[in-house]
Amino acid sequence: MNILSIQSWVSYGHVGNASAVFPLQRLGCDVWSINTVQFSNHTGYGHWTGQVYSGESVRELVDGIEARDVLKRCDAVLSGYMGDAAIGSAILHAVNRVRAANPAAVYCCDPVIGDADTGVYVRPGIEAFLRDQTLPQADIATPNRFEVERLTGLDCSTLETAKTAVLKLAAGMRAEGPRCVLMTSLETDTTPGDHLDMMVAEGGAFHLLRTPRLPVSVNGAGDAIAALFLYHRLRTGSAVVALEAAGSSVHGLLRHTAEAGAREIQMVAAQEEFVAPSRLFRAMAC
Repeated sequence: MNILSIQSWVSYGHVGNASAVFPLQRLGCDVWSINTVQFSNHTGYGHWTGQVYSGESVRELVDGIEARDVLKRCDAVLSGYMGDAAIGSAILHAVNRVRAANPAAVYCCDPVIGDADTGVYVRPGIEAFLRDQTLPQADIATPNRFEVERLTGLDCSTLETAKTAVLKLAAGMRAEGPRCVLMTSLETDTTPGDHLDMMVAEGGAFHLLRTPRLPVSVNGAGDAIAALFLYHRLRTGSAVVALEAAGSSVHGLLRHTAEAGAREIQMVAAQEEFVAPSRLFRAMAC
């Protein structure tokens, strides 16, 4: 399996490509990574160094890969944090070039905008670009609850309103694709206080995965979930199986992190969780 992953990069810690690439490689996937930014560390620390790359620099790397005549072997494009609205155009350029070479390839968009505890943390213009241009080209989307609410204008405080919002989001995605939406970090009126939910929707069916809440607050887990979900969805063709596999692996990853008392997710120490999760959680129809 070959995945072109266009995301941010940090030298210290694990977010963006630094969170997505290693789990995919550990599962045997060949990842062609293009970085949209290179920072010393993630911005949650409040201070960082580095730079945001231009859309043109991302486009040049895509064209360089295409010149190797390998895009016909690319199974999917995965995108995350953009850093700049111009990078969004470069990502869509990559999607178009990959689909021209391999019409069966899929595009998974993690529409990074922000989170409930931080608010919007992307640059002006990116949220509108995601809504109006990127998601209409996506086959798979992996937003968190905050991002679903921002993109649809609908409240997701109950399970039923969350499902309505996901359907609205899916309706605006690529008509030829599966219109698969994974909502991460979901808390509704039916979620027990000591648990967290994730919900996937595809083909009119909804499934919920519930895992125990862990005493940990880290960055980058969502990037790992998106990558693992895409991998397992490609591997099995089942959104439900992909939800179970990705959710179980990331829960194991976060459990290792909590036990270590670490500020960064323990990607390397917990790598066996990607291959064989220590605890497998089952999804339920909802």
